[in-house]
Amino acid sequence: MRRRAIPRAKSTKSGSGTNSSSLSLAAYELIRAQIQDGRVGPGDRVMEDEIARQLNASRTPVRDAMRRLEAEGFLVHESHRGMVIPRLDHQMIMELYEMWIVLEAEAARLVARHASDAEVEMLDELVKASRVEVKTSEDMANHNRRFHKALYNATHNRYLLKSVGVLMDSLNILSHTTFTIDDRLTRAQDEHQAIVDAIRTRDVDAAAAASRAHTEASFRARLKLLARMES
Repeated sequence: MRRRAIPRAKSTKSGSGTNSSSLSLAAYELIRAQIQDGRVGPGDRVMEDEIARQLNASRTPVRDAMRRLEAEGFLVHESHRGMVIPRLDHQMIMELYEMWIVLEAEAARLVARHASDAEVEMLDELVKASRVEVKTSEDMANHNRRFHKALYNATHNRYLLKSVGVLMDSLNILSHTTFTIDDRLTRAQDEHQAIVDAIRTRDVDAAAAASRAHTEASFRARLKLLARMES
């Protein structure tokens, strides 16, 4: 099985201002960023010595970072291979999106009820900006993260934010963006606009329905992407 190395990061020199804790955090953030960006994906190995070399650090803080990532579900230990990015099976993905649909709908409902006019305007501006700025599927993936982060913050509900964070960690493991599927990129922009339009009218049920439709469309695209990758 192939081994895909994590791309090199800027070196972090050891010195009086650098301690094991900061190096461990740097290793944690490096590995997690590569997972979130899709530059390493399910089944890829994460090599302790490679990360240590990239950060110009000893293996001890890297090992600490990898233990933390394992505890959070970003890494799993496989016999004879070491630490790898976990693979989510079909049932796990079904369960993940089932909960994601519920949370997204509730987030939109809360935003329609609690968001300030300024927050609603910001969401609308994000959608309009995406029409101009987004050129590639990677651009859309970045915009999508910004839009949904702004949406969650506008719920003004700290417990929903915590729940979203847990599910987002699992979604990030899936890596490859669904915006490469068919015309998903432009459809997602239209779906974002429908969510914002419903929120602007303070129609909580319409906002929840628009958000549910958006997440269900994302799920269908994910299934198509998985089928394409398997074939």
